[in-house]
Amino acid sequence: MAVIPFNTLDTLDPRGKRVLLRVDLNVPMKDGVISDLTRIERVVPTIAELANKGGRVIVLSHFDRPKGKVVPGLSLQPIATALATALGKPVSFAHDCIGPDAEAAAASLQDGEVLLLENTRFQPGEETNAPDLAAALAKLGDIYVNDAFSAAHRAHASTAGVAEHLPSYAGRLMEAELAALDAALENPQRPVGAIVGGAKVSTKLALLENMLEKVDVLAVGGAMANTFLAAKGYKVGKSLKEDDMLDTARQIIEQAKAKNCELILPIDVVLAEDFMAGAPTAVAAVTDIPDGWMALDVGPETVALLKTKLAGLKTLVWNGPLGVFELPPFDEATNAVAQEAARLTKAGNLKTIAGGGDTVSALRHAGVLEDMTYVSTAGGAFLEWLEGKVLPGLTALSTTLERTIPV
Repeated sequence: MAVIPFNTLDTLDPRGKRVLLRVDLNVPMKDGVISDLTRIERVVPTIAELANKGGRVIVLSHFDRPKGKVVPGLSLQPIATALATALGKPVSFAHDCIGPDAEAAAASLQDGEVLLLENTRFQPGEETNAPDLAAALAKLGDIYVNDAFSAAHRAHASTAGVAEHLPSYAGRLMEAELAALDAALENPQRPVGAIVGGAKVSTKLALLENMLEKVDVLAVGGAMANTFLAAKGYKVGKSLKEDDMLDTARQIIEQAKAKNCELILPIDVVLAEDFMAGAPTAVAAVTDIPDGWMALDVGPETVALLKTKLAGLKTLVWNGPLGVFELPPFDEATNAVAQEAARLTKAGNLKTIAGGGDTVSALRHAGVLEDMTYVSTAGGAFLEWLEGKVLPGLTALSTTLERTIPV
């Protein structure tokens, strides 16, 4: 999927305008305490820029899955406090995202002030992109800015519908995401490689097939690699594998050959008899996995091979860990390869673009989250883009390029 053209904040003067800004504040929270502020911190630059330029910033976001009903425990009100702290300025709150309360709060804003509206998913029309909800949201603003790439794969009222009513722009985080995606697969420096991990081939099939079209080297790790090993006729003990995907794995192997894409599978693995911390481990070649043992990480020879391959790349796309990184010592391969990618990236020899929930956690665990060229927190949207799918939130931005800002 080609990165679409879009308007940026470079061409926007928001002074005196009501700027309806869609962000993603769907942060992890327990008992009212936010455990990871990353998503809040990443939208601060866009909010601050719009406010500092005199815009009247009206922030929209979803939170969790209330399924169109008002669930008090899923209110965005506690997040308003965290957002104000991150911004270093007050953030007011409206107890609805449409209707009289929201309209009054939006109308009372002065230049440079920030308002957070209530959870968009409290509205039953949000996830169905109901035209009346999109129109009601658009009524609150003069300009629409989308800074929520992580929700761009959803054709929701606050991501796609609103853009049909207002002149629309990409925020700075959205702009950074799209620039990273362009550098990753659309216009990469070659050779370009990908590391794809995960539990199941079935959940990454579209991604794997798209990668074969885009990259020069494709390394497969995680439990999904077991399915490929089994497809090649190797015994994998009691390792997790998908027997119904063996033919598909063989097809991918043949497709890689036909497309001259080097497919790298593990050559050795780290084994355990039990899936538990502290379980005895062993290392074996993939041709010699004993019955009753399971592969939970790729082995040191595979790590050495991957490091060698990284040295020959100019661009790396990473989605998914190489092993069960949450359970030491099965984090060692992911840590080692991530640290090597980070070293090459910091040295200016490699552009590394990574994303996906487990990937972000794994890179943070390896201590290299800040050392990559770009790490997307977009989760499903990042994965769907890697799969080559059309993202409705981006399409909506591209179709509003010719609209002018109302005076």
